[in-house]
Amino acid sequence: MFRAVSLDERSLSTLVVVLAVAVAVLAAWAALIFRDQRVLRSRLRRVFADDARGGLDEVLDREMGRIDKLTERLDALNTLQRELEAAAQRAVSRVGVVRFNPFPDMGGDQSFAIALLDVLGNGVVVSSIHGRGETRVFAKSVAGGRSTHQLSDEEQDAIRRALAGGS
Repeated sequence: MFRAVSLDERSLSTLVVVLAVAVAVLAAWAALIFRDQRVLRSRLRRVFADDARGGLDEVLDREMGRIDKLTERLDALNTLQRELEAAAQRAVSRVGVVRFNPFPDMGGDQSFAIALLDVLGNGVVVSSIHGRGETRVFAKSVAGGRSTHQLSDEEQDAIRRALAGGS
């Protein structure tokens, strides 16, 4: 049935060399596969380290749940940030103060005008006129850096200082 094939010494040595090269290539390939397997196992250990229950599908489901919760929290934080920015627009952030003496015969700058404005120039200017027998306080609304009420020079100066960034 089978016929024996006889090979001469040269053919046999060539066959041995080819087989040795094939074994070396297969050994290198096996080493690469082993290294990749070791890297994959270490990565999987990190994924499964938190909770060893369940398989990869369960781990991925838990992680997707965590991502969904983080997304909800991020959306809530973004909403809060927009609300805080809107509130900050309306908050008093610019103040201008001018002290003055309206009566030359009295000493000291006991009178003042103070502008309390938001970033858009909206707010109020408060002035106090101090005299010998009395002190009067006035408040006038300001919108866009202007008032519909007649302003004194000191009140206008206080508004200019506030809009410029401070007293």
